[in-house]
Amino acid sequence: MLDQKDKEYIFRMAAITVLICIAAGFFGGMLTLSLVGKVDIKDILTGKSAQPQGEQLTVTSQNEAVIDVVKNVSPAVVSIIATKDLPYIENSRGDIFDFFNDPFNFFSPFRQQTPKNEQKGETQKQEVGGGTGFIISSDGLILTNKHVVSIDGAEYTVLTNDGKKYSAKVLALDPNQDIAILKVEHNNLPTVKLGDSENLHIGQSVVTIGNALGEFRNTVSVGVVSGLRRSISASSGFGSQAEELENVIQTDAAINPGNSGGPLLNLAGEVIGINVAIAQSAENIAFALPINLAKKDIEQVEALGKISTPFLGIRYILITPLIKDKNGLSVDYGAFITRGENPTDLAVVPGSGADKAGLKESDIILEAEGQKIDNDNPLNKIIQKYKVGDTLNMKILRDGKEQEIRVTLGEK
Repeated sequence: MLDQKDKEYIFRMAAITVLICIAAGFFGGMLTLSLVGKVDIKDILTGKSAQPQGEQLTVTSQNEAVIDVVKNVSPAVVSIIATKDLPYIENSRGDIFDFFNDPFNFFSPFRQQTPKNEQKGETQKQEVGGGTGFIISSDGLILTNKHVVSIDGAEYTVLTNDGKKYSAKVLALDPNQDIAILKVEHNNLPTVKLGDSENLHIGQSVVTIGNALGEFRNTVSVGVVSGLRRSISASSGFGSQAEELENVIQTDAAINPGNSGGPLLNLAGEVIGINVAIAQSAENIAFALPINLAKKDIEQVEALGKISTPFLGIRYILITPLIKDKNGLSVDYGAFITRGENPTDLAVVPGSGADKAGLKESDIILEAEGQKIDNDNPLNKIIQKYKVGDTLNMKILRDGKEQEIRVTLGEK
């Protein structure tokens, strides 16, 4: 039997244990709360929230973030359809004799159609291309790729997410970048928010929305930024001339033909890139132009109604240690002015700003406006920061001696 002293001792120990548990829970709660905001001890004791007025401290999963991005941005993503008047040819598919003559080719979507009852001079509008774009102003400016809207003689129609159709006019084409701006005559359109492509990180999540294969509108895919500052040679195929694209974003998000011109988005729903190309011989390697390249184009179109691009007027290659050794140069950085393989590929364009400033073949431009020229900071990237008519100070190397010159940029 326990005497009175034993009972009192057990009671005191139990009380102390309960207090320790309460204290541990209390301080543990403080540690957890300290991760999300400043906590006033009075608020905890009185049961008041420490959350500032007008703010919500929520934890959003990536899945929820992607759903929100798609919900908010999709209304401003459009499909672009190119049509053209072409000679009318009745489709012969369905002819049983064609099936027996060539059963393997009969169901091919690329099967050559056999003219039937062709009427001389009769034409009909036929779809000849397509892509994606996104609305950047409520009065109808749309950003897309230049190669989406560069079909000779074609007309362009914009299809919105809610099924509405608008005739679109090609307002401006960027001569240096695969960027184009269209215009539809409508007001109060939903728009996207443009982000900043300067501070991207490899591994950050991205979302794409586009008109996949020119057939599946508002197709969504998710991936990550898998590379930065890539240089690629892109072509639409069929013998078209390749275009050199520099400083592009690499992503593993699924991008298909028809996605060209669509937005590459971060999880805040901001456009950080314009989808432009895919690697045909690989899986899940695609590329997007940084959105910051387009911002100056947008400003110029809104102010001038056109894209005015600065032009130096030289042909050059960036010097690397390998090029230095191969050509016997004295420096391993800079822009080496040189002619191309064809006789018409002159090193310096006659009448250009470079020509007027006295730049010559074999000159090496080391710096422009105090910025060293190398692979991470190529000359064309520096030039695009300025406007037509701006004068730049350049440090050049000629015959082993450094010189300072001033060059006024012309218009391309």
